[in-house]
Amino acid sequence: MKYYLTTPIYYVNAAPHIGHAYTTLAADTIKRLKTMQGYKAVLTTGTDEHGLKVERSATAMGKTPEEFATIISNEFRTEWDRLGIQYDHFIRTTEPKHHETVRWLFKRCLDNGYIYKGTYTGQYCVSDEAYVNDAKPGDNCPTCGRPTETITEENYFFKLSVFADRLMKLYEDDPEFIQPESRRNEVMSFVRGGLQDLSISRTTLKWGVPLEGEHVAYVWFDALINYISAVGGPAFAEQGLWPADLHLVGKEILRFHAVFWPAFLMAADLPLPKRIFAHGWLLFENDKMSKSRGNIVRAEPIRQVMGTEALRYFLFREIVFGQDGGFSYDALVTRYNAELANGLGNLGSRTLTMIRQYRDGVIPSQSANLLEDSIAKAIDETARAFDAFEFSRGLEAIWVMLSAADKFIVEQAPWKLAKGGEAARQQLDDALYASADLLRVAVVLLHPILPESTTQIWAQLGMTTPLETFDIRTLKSGQLTAGQSIGMVSPVFPRIEAKSAIERMRELEEVETARQQKLLGKEPVAVSDASPKIDFEDFAKVDMRVGVVLSAEPVKGSDKLLHLKVDIAEPEPRTIVAGIAKAYEPGRLIGRKVVIVANLNPRKLKGIESNGMIVAASLEGGNPVLAAFIEEVPAGARLK
Repeated sequence: MKYYLTTPIYYVNAAPHIGHAYTTLAADTIKRLKTMQGYKAVLTTGTDEHGLKVERSATAMGKTPEEFATIISNEFRTEWDRLGIQYDHFIRTTEPKHHETVRWLFKRCLDNGYIYKGTYTGQYCVSDEAYVNDAKPGDNCPTCGRPTETITEENYFFKLSVFADRLMKLYEDDPEFIQPESRRNEVMSFVRGGLQDLSISRTTLKWGVPLEGEHVAYVWFDALINYISAVGGPAFAEQGLWPADLHLVGKEILRFHAVFWPAFLMAADLPLPKRIFAHGWLLFENDKMSKSRGNIVRAEPIRQVMGTEALRYFLFREIVFGQDGGFSYDALVTRYNAELANGLGNLGSRTLTMIRQYRDGVIPSQSANLLEDSIAKAIDETARAFDAFEFSRGLEAIWVMLSAADKFIVEQAPWKLAKGGEAARQQLDDALYASADLLRVAVVLLHPILPESTTQIWAQLGMTTPLETFDIRTLKSGQLTAGQSIGMVSPVFPRIEAKSAIERMRELEEVETARQQKLLGKEPVAVSDASPKIDFEDFAKVDMRVGVVLSAEPVKGSDKLLHLKVDIAEPEPRTIVAGIAKAYEPGRLIGRKVVIVANLNPRKLKGIESNGMIVAASLEGGNPVLAAFIEEVPAGARLK
């Protein structure tokens, strides 16, 4: 039983940002869900690499279009690998197998009488790779607002106009073909307004799939065919994956997928995809993220500071999938702390710690599952919501169940039952079993969205079978095996300090923006100064001194902190706790001169009082570099 799903292929004129990540993480979530439902789920993603924009960008950088496309395509592949995306095929439209498939489908449409030659004179938008039929010379593109160009060239045209009735019948006969309902209505309204024949080739452009003579395939006729070329091309029947069960796209490209693509396939006598789902935009400060507005957020800084799981949870809990939704760093950290750290993470730690403490780490037997109703309701509601891609509603149902467990633990008070002796033994066993069983159910339901953290909790529960192989269709209460030993208990979602985390993500965002701009051969974009201006008197209040490191050792229980003794020419060395352990070995710091801020209020870190802060530069990747001196400077010297 196969389930073939796709993301759009991403255009290489921009590096990956959180909008690309949103679509791809959603596809990854659906793939994991379908796998747990018994399907052989296969995911295709990739990059769209042809077109005039790519050709011009490459020329501006002094590279060939293929060299430029390879650089940016590798950015997408690297990003998906970092985010843990389980893709099966990464298709590039520059691959020979894709070229072969485009020419094969073109010939099928041509032989069936749906393609003809013609001449076009009119306005063309380079930015959107689209003809602007109603524009006049000098007009701007109605979509992006950029100037159009006047072109005259011979083209191949596709007879899109003859497919209006067949498309409308498709939409009416299969209401699930386009989802959500609001997008289906938009597409049907567009088709009812009449369809014009579509130019599908260019002769003034060389960077594309060669067709016949001087013609190369126009970008959308080229790009859409990737979904077949990735799974066998002309020999697709041998792999048995086409037609796609789901095309997942952003709403801005729905028309191409729901109108052009099925028409191409009808013309070629090929099977149609079963479902097209268009999600909404991510909004930042109530505006769509876009390069032109300069308000793009990237996933990599978030991953470095908070991890992929925090991002996955936020996107699918905060935003109703299919609608536009807002993104902010504050909301991201707030949801993480409230629902992952204080919610799921806290329930897991409390439950497993009590089993370790009161039952020597062994799952007790139950006489009755006291949370059975809450579990059954959550399983039912989550299954229906996730099948409809209503991730936010499904997560809400799971968190209602987790809240019921928290309330149950408070009411049962296992810490009191543990003091009740043999008379309270079975009641304690029932309370611990019910809590652990509910935790197990939550972990199974959440695995498609939180694959890493749920796998950790699964192991802490003592489960030995791989979580991803669990058949979610068989999930019910009472399946936790009594007598099973739990694993080592450790925090899965440590709380995050909002202010420092947000500051760090903003810093890394600026670094990543500059890196991507350089990669694309562009001047770094102007970034507004996030720090308020200060007067000289304010700066003079900061007492920075030269210090010599006398000793350095790791802080117990932390892989980031070092416990330092620093001489700044005071009667006693300063004790400073610094987050530099991942960048510097303790032994190599002895005798090194550093800069410290000497007049900070003391702060306790891991039980150690830190009297000062070491000055370091934050670089891409998160590793700090200590400030240093070229000339000889004595300990205690003040920086001015």
